[in-house]
Amino acid sequence: MDPHLLTTFTTVARHGSFSAAAAELGYTQSAISQQIAALEADLGVALLGRRPVEPTPAGRRLLEHAGPLLLRLRAARADVLRAAAQPRHRLRLAATPLAVNAVLAARLARARAQQPRLEVTLLTCGREQVATMVAEGEADLGLADGVAAPSDPLRLPDTGPMTTAGVSEEELRVALPADHPLAGRAALRLADLVDARWLQTPLCPLARLRDLVGEGFAAALDYRGDDVHTVVNLVAAGHGLTLLPASVLPAAPAPSGCGALARGVPLASPRLVHRVELLHGALPPGPAADLAVALSP
Repeated sequence: MDPHLLTTFTTVARHGSFSAAAAELGYTQSAISQQIAALEADLGVALLGRRPVEPTPAGRRLLEHAGPLLLRLRAARADVLRAAAQPRHRLRLAATPLAVNAVLAARLARARAQQPRLEVTLLTCGREQVATMVAEGEADLGLADGVAAPSDPLRLPDTGPMTTAGVSEEELRVALPADHPLAGRAALRLADLVDARWLQTPLCPLARLRDLVGEGFAAALDYRGDDVHTVVNLVAAGHGLTLLPASVLPAAPAPSGCGALARGVPLASPRLVHRVELLHGALPPGPAADLAVALSP
C-alpha cells in the first residue's frame, strides 16, 4: 500500500468528507477521489461508502492498521534525521501534566545550571501524544506518567525503536473529600472501592484501574481536561474519587479555613505507584543526551 494513499484515506475517513480532506491536504476534490479509487483498486475492496462518506467494514479494519503504520513511517523518518542532526542547545521537552514533579523539576534546574546555553521549551500534552511527538521528532525528549505496579513499564503506543526508562516513582493516594466517611482511614484497599463514585480523568483513566483490579469503577463525572487543581476541586465537592500522587494531596486534612477540602489516603493494596518515564530516540552526544542523563536518577 502506498503511504501517500493511506494518508488520504485516513483524512477522508476522519472528516467524513472528500472536500474537507482536499482542503486539508491541498488537493482538488477530484484528485482525492482518484487517490481513494487507486487504493481501493490496489486492495480489491471498497473502503468508503459515498452517501454518506463513511468507512465500509473493510475500511474500518484498514483504519485500525493505518494509524500505527503511518506513525511508524513518520517515526522512522524522524529517527534518521535525528541521527544526522547537529547538536542543538534549544530543546523541546514534552510532558504529561503530572510528570514534572518536584524531583524532576529539581533535576531539570540542575541540568540548566550545568549547561548555561541550554534553552528548554516545556510542552504539556497527553501520554500518547508525548510518545508520538518524541517519535516524530516534534520533541527531543518526553516525560510520561501513569499508574503502574512498582517497576512495571507504562503502556505506550508502538512508535518503533525508542528508549524508555523509569525516572521517578512515588506513592499513590486515594483522593476523596475531607468529610468523606473513609477520610479518617490510615489506608484504603482499591478492591473495597470498586462500587464508589469515581472521576474519569486523563490523569487516572478508569480503564487502567479495571485492568489492575477488575470490573467496577463507574464514572460519576467525566472530566476531559488535565488541570490537577480542577480535579482536586471536583473531588472536594463530592463528584467522585480518583488516584493522585502523594505530592499532590496532603495525607491529613488541611487546617480549617485554608480552603483545601480534599484529602489523600494512602493506598494499601494493590501495590501501585505513580510512575514517570523518560522517552527519547537515539541521541548523539550533545545537549539532548546530557539532559537525558540529568533527568535520570
